Amino acid sequence: MKFGKEFATQMVPEWQEAYMNYNYLKSIIKNIQHSKQRNKPPPPPTTTTPRRHLNRRLTLYRAFSGLTRSRHHQEPISPSPDIENQAILVHTVRADGGPHESYQTTFLMAAEEGGVMELEYFRRVDDEFNKVDKFYRRKVEEVMKEAVMLNKQMDALIAFRIKVENPERLFDWSVEMTRLASDVAASTAQLAASTPKGAKASRRVAMAMDVIEEGESNSQGEHSGEDEEKEKDDYHVDNQKVKVEKPNKFRATRPAPLDVLNRVTMNQTAETPRSTIKGFLNVPQQTELKFSRENLNKVEEQLKRAFIEFYQKLRLLKSYGFLNTLAFSKIMKKYDKVTSRNTSKPYMNMVDNSFLGSSDEVTKLMDRVETTFIKHFSNSNRRKGMAVLRPKPKIERHRITFFLGCFAGCTAALILALILIVRARDIMNHSGTTQYMDNIFPLYSLFGFIVLHMLMYAGNIYFWRRYRVNYSFIFGFKQGTELGYREVLLLSFGLAVLALSAVLSNLDMEMDPVTKDYKALTELLPLFLILLVVVILLCPFNIIYRSSRYFFLVCVFHCICAPLYKVTLPDFFLADQLTSQVQAIRSLEFYICYYGWGDYKHRETSCRSNDVFNTFSFIVACIPYWSRLLQCIRRLFEEKDPHQGYNGFKYFLTIVAVSMRTAYSLNKEVNWKILAAIFSIAAALYGTYWDLVVDWGLLQLSSKNRWLRDKLLIPHKSVYFGAMVLNVLLRFAWLQTVLGINISSMHAQTMIAVVASLEIIRRGIWNFFRIENEHLNNVGKYRAFKSVPLPFNYDEDHKHV
Repeated sequence: MKFGKEFATQMVPEWQEAYMNYNYLKSIIKNIQHSKQRNKPPPPPTTTTPRRHLNRRLTLYRAFSGLTRSRHHQEPISPSPDIENQAILVHTVRADGGPHESYQTTFLMAAEEGGVMELEYFRRVDDEFNKVDKFYRRKVEEVMKEAVMLNKQMDALIAFRIKVENPERLFDWSVEMTRLASDVAASTAQLAASTPKGAKASRRVAMAMDVIEEGESNSQGEHSGEDEEKEKDDYHVDNQKVKVEKPNKFRATRPAPLDVLNRVTMNQTAETPRSTIKGFLNVPQQTELKFSRENLNKVEEQLKRAFIEFYQKLRLLKSYGFLNTLAFSKIMKKYDKVTSRNTSKPYMNMVDNSFLGSSDEVTKLMDRVETTFIKHFSNSNRRKGMAVLRPKPKIERHRITFFLGCFAGCTAALILALILIVRARDIMNHSGTTQYMDNIFPLYSLFGFIVLHMLMYAGNIYFWRRYRVNYSFIFGFKQGTELGYREVLLLSFGLAVLALSAVLSNLDMEMDPVTKDYKALTELLPLFLILLVVVILLCPFNIIYRSSRYFFLVCVFHCICAPLYKVTLPDFFLADQLTSQVQAIRSLEFYICYYGWGDYKHRETSCRSNDVFNTFSFIVACIPYWSRLLQCIRRLFEEKDPHQGYNGFKYFLTIVAVSMRTAYSLNKEVNWKILAAIFSIAAALYGTYWDLVVDWGLLQLSSKNRWLRDKLLIPHKSVYFGAMVLNVLLRFAWLQTVLGINISSMHAQTMIAVVASLEIIRRGIWNFFRIENEHLNNVGKYRAFKSVPLPFNYDEDHKHV
């Protein structure tokens, strides 16, 4: 694989704009190469006279080039013993008196043939390097601030742990404090010894984790003697002073760990419906510390997640620095190869001496985080701790591919068998067909809706991965637990095989001539199948993707309990999916009525003529939209964003439209038809505008991509226009309900299933562009990490805020 492609595949997607633009610089080098090939002197001809004439011209040209170099030699930018052989001089400048320097390259051969293009190349290289160096410096400052915060959290955790596990303090604390001070001094001395002499103060910062007891026994033995002779050192980490003193002075500057608890309160990080109601009623929250084993476990788990996320930031930041340094090395070597110059060495010397190339804060901080995590969260088991910090990438298992192909083949075979049986037995013209379609078909259509939605979701995952959409981060999946498209396809085809097998078993139209009933076992197959799906979903054992099942159930619970939980993207994304599964929810309602109050052995039920059933038809159809409306109201009050109010009004209109259409389907009156048409048109137009403009970010008049947005992941613009047209057409699929469009060969239940399937397909298309837009928003704000709530809150931090 060429470096350019490898470089692109290893980028952090949300930081893509902050990386060196390797392809752009490569294109400039290609232009330089083409220019040199065009201006390259032709080979000497075979005739004698023209050859002398050309030699004379070439000699003059070389003399002129030499004069150009000598003129630069007379006015060197910086002293150098070998200035004639240098093509560039790199020096630092401070723009507008800023705190950080930038780098500027002076090209000494600008007067040569094609020198203007090479001069432009070095300007672009400098711009790219300064961009990368500035971004890297800013990110390092951010992680150093976060390290100080995590260090304070660890102080409180250690004190909290001591208070829980040894509340009576049955050991000599002075001895423990002396040992702790010695460890800190040893770590500081080791850090100071590894720092180059003359380095800047910002690069001599002591790692924030060094004030935690993390010193190894061998390092303590090596440095304990000399550390006791050292005077105290002060280091400044972003205006926060970290003091390290000799052991005998440690108690005077650093409070005892238990004293930290006097300045600490608990953060209410785990939101519950009870806490939400208390917050709405302005009931003061209980923030005092309660020293119990249960609270200790919660605190440790929260800090563990914070350290894992922090370590991933460090890993990606280290990879960012390494990849960009390698990219500059590659591009300079490519330039030297094309121009036959020797600029790579001096330029890379500058890169190595810059903050990007010489800063080692990230590497040292990674070591300290590893040591801290292993000791405090992995019981000093390094293998276990590193397995959590650096989880191995998921291995593509061949058995998943095998079973996927097996189930897909079985699904195709069962569909073919179903079609052949229906045709061979002429079941569609059978006397019991109407009875079957009214009572049995709605039971099995539920599984068809679920399988179709899962197939669309698998397609979404495939294209998200293809176009490098970081859907795992956007949804907040735990690292390494997100399902790939193959796993989703495996589940969908597995469910399809079970459902189709049950359909074939339940397709027997023959009844017992004596009792006039059907076989109880086959009639109960749909109920058994739905119970099996529920059991698998609720199974507590670590089988069949337990983490994904748990994540799904939590999101469903949050949707049901809206607005009592803080609304996150997975919650409202799932609620949007449920709005496209209204017919599936109605099928669940029919399950309860059919098997609870119907005569399933005779395939008879009075559900659709029951007033209670019809009333619940209104309610269950509005539940997903009602949940989404409450989520918008919650976000409106929390975020004070008027867009959430407008979005909530969209769902309110949809609730009214669905209610009107349901009323018209139950009572075929003209008034209901008119009301259903008016509200449905209004809701469809409003929803279409919201999909295209807000959710997808399209239809931007000032965009460089006309009628689209500035940034697009799919290179073919026609895909976006096709998706917009499809969205509009599928949005108005409800017209069949109001206009009464029926196909003579289709049963009414079949038409309902087709319209519901079209809505699921529309939702699947919506999913891709919705998450694509969310991904691009994260890229624009360089948001590559999720924020992890911390358990403790310091009084001084609260005062600063």
